[in-house]
Amino acid sequence: MKRVLCLYRVSTKKQLDPSSDKTKADIPLQRKACKEFIDAHQDWVLCKEMYERGVSGYKVSADKRDAIVDIRAEALKKSFDVLLVFLSDRLGRREDETPFVVEWFVRNGIEVWSVNEGQLKAESHEEKLLNYIRFWQANGESLKTSIRVSERHKQMVEDGIWRGGVCPYGYRLVFKGRIGKKNRQLLDLEVDPEKSAIVQEIFRLLCLCGYGTYRIANHLNAKYSDPEKIWTPRTIIAMLRNPIYTGRMRFKDTITSTPIEELRIVSDEMFEFAERILKEHILSRIIGKITVNRNYDITIYFFLTLDDFKHALAEEGRGNVKACEEPVRKRHFA
Repeated sequence: MKRVLCLYRVSTKKQLDPSSDKTKADIPLQRKACKEFIDAHQDWVLCKEMYERGVSGYKVSADKRDAIVDIRAEALKKSFDVLLVFLSDRLGRREDETPFVVEWFVRNGIEVWSVNEGQLKAESHEEKLLNYIRFWQANGESLKTSIRVSERHKQMVEDGIWRGGVCPYGYRLVFKGRIGKKNRQLLDLEVDPEKSAIVQEIFRLLCLCGYGTYRIANHLNAKYSDPEKIWTPRTIIAMLRNPIYTGRMRFKDTITSTPIEELRIVSDEMFEFAERILKEHILSRIIGKITVNRNYDITIYFFLTLDDFKHALAEEGRGNVKACEEPVRKRHFA
């Protein structure tokens, strides 16, 4: 008897909702089809089922998907003989990676089957080419979906419609009459009088009182003691650079050109002035720079002390840069 391991995957949490007319709870459908497929093979027996709930096979690499990692480990232990999926794209939608995932399983003695496409082989050159074309097509479908979703979000931003997500500090979410799919109430932004006053105070401390981001954070933590809200320089930076406080929504590089005055907390002049101050704070800490490669715009910046570097990182809002902790004694620049 061949032992079968089934993998079920859905890309979004919405596909787990049985009340959704579009998806009708996709995982139970995959599970039922796979069990019927196993029953049609007399020498097959189900030994294990693996689930991936809300995991994208397009955005997430196979090496970072827990289910794929666990299935590989089981394959090395020879715990199963057949890997069964509803569709081949349940294994992934990346044409530069997923064909090699299939090839890895085949090379390790595991048969890979799809309910709708049959056995996925990877022995001959033609079979490898067919696998590549199959996942290249799946990748293209995901890319088109991504483009459509991005365009929809851009249109919502341009129309001044709240797209959802974490409510920015200074606002609250309220129902204003918008109804979505399945007659769900959609929430919109509204200025919170109490919190918006703190947002205005942050801009005022920076622009009018000359406070830096560290000093502003310490001031707020002392004045508004709240264990659930700890102010940090990075939080302050993110707020000072968020155009929502001028009544403009943002999605990636798209920002509403016309402000929504009902959502405005600070003036355009103060917001632009705050941005200039932040840039000047960063530049004032740099004592020199060297352009390493002009073609790739690689520049090394030198700071007098490590503390200056850390302050500049906080003001820039970047945490993915590593600092060399050797003290800088003296530097000369031409």
